[in-house]
Amino acid sequence: MNHTLVAKKQSVSILLAALLAVPAVGLLVPAAFADPITPEVHAKVDKYKKTIVTWAADPTIVQAVKEANAKGPIAGMNNAKWDELDEKDPVVQAMLNSPAGKLGRKWEEDKNINKVTVWDEKGNVIAGSVKTLIYNAGSRPAFTGAMKGQAWSAPEAKPDPATQKKSVNISAPVLDGGKTIGVINAAVNAD
Repeated sequence: MNHTLVAKKQSVSILLAALLAVPAVGLLVPAAFADPITPEVHAKVDKYKKTIVTWAADPTIVQAVKEANAKGPIAGMNNAKWDELDEKDPVVQAMLNSPAGKLGRKWEEDKNINKVTVWDEKGNVIAGSVKTLIYNAGSRPAFTGAMKGQAWSAPEAKPDPATQKKSVNISAPVLDGGKTIGVINAAVNAD
């Protein structure tokens, strides 16, 4: 009986070690699909970094961010709960069909853009052309880079998590009176 208990504990320990290793391996997989940015794509990214700065200054975007910052995050929302929401959920539809979301879809009509997202000052998604995979991007480089007050772009091209299209993420700060109050993000097609 004692040997059986020891064997069960060893099996559980091995299983636990394997499960803990899976997320670490999963973090390495996306990097394997990242590609360096070609000179042609780099030129396109530079062009759209200038474009996204003008989008960030659009009064509809600035107003949406100001209102979201004043209102605060969706009560009880986090990345796990957001992930469970269907695209038809009223919360997601409100984000997609807001004036800023509609504007993002209009900008996405440009075939070089495959996603537009707007985040509040904490990195919570407030508008977008598609349902993002996460609600809060506050620790992501696309958010933190632009919150420093200037346009940002990823150093590589890889499949966008929301659209699965090979892209380079770009972001720009949304400014109000010269102060960064949020971020607008887009994915530039890299094909």
